[in-house]
Amino acid sequence: MKALVSVAVVALAIGASRAAVADERPEGRPWSIGASTYAYFVPDAPDFIMAIVPVDILLLHLEGRYNYEAPRSGSAFIGANIRVGEKVKLALTPMFGGVAGELDGVIPALRFTLSWWKLELTSESEYVFDLDASESSFFYNWSELGIYPLAWLRTGVVIQRSLVFQNDLAIQRGLFASGSYRFVTLTLYELNLLWTTATWVLAMAVSF
Repeated sequence: MKALVSVAVVALAIGASRAAVADERPEGRPWSIGASTYAYFVPDAPDFIMAIVPVDILLLHLEGRYNYEAPRSGSAFIGANIRVGEKVKLALTPMFGGVAGELDGVIPALRFTLSWWKLELTSESEYVFDLDASESSFFYNWSELGIYPLAWLRTGVVIQRSLVFQNDLAIQRGLFASGSYRFVTLTLYELNLLWTTATWVLAMAVSF
C-alpha cells in the first residue's frame, strides 16, 4: 500500500511538471499525447498499478497499456478518431490490437463519449480472443455516466466488467469524483461498497 501511494505521488509530481511545459505549447496542433495510471487497492488481493499511454495524430489513434486486460500483460492498439455533432457531441474510437504476457490474444475494441450540456457518458468495450485457450476469451467494459457541477469537477457512477481483478460480483459498480487542473486530472473511484468489501481506485491522467 505504501509503495503504491509513493508511486502515485511521484507520478503526480512528474505529471504536473510536464503539464506546466505543455501549457506553453501552441494551440491547434494536430497531435496530442497523454498518460494515465490507475492504482488499484483490492481487498484480499495484491494491489497493482495499471498504465495507459494514448497518442493521437489527426485521425490516427495509437495506444499502449499495461496490466489492463490481465496482470503482467501489455497491449497495443491502433484506431481512428471520429467526431460528430455540436450541441450533442459524439466521439468514437474504433480500435484493433493485441495483448501479450500472461495473456496472449487479439482484441477488437470501441471507445465512445457522448456529451450534452453538463452530462457525459463514456464507455469502452472490447472482446479479448485468447489465443492459448479459446474458452477463456472474454468481454470487457468500463462505463461512466458523469455530470459537471463545476467546470473542473466531474462526478457520477461507474460500472465495469473486467478480469484484471475478480470477486463475487460479475459486474463491478460504484461512484467516482474527478477534479482537473490545467492538464492534470485526478479521479477517485469506489467499487462495490454496498455489495461487498469496497475496491478503491486512484487514477491520475496527464495530457499534453
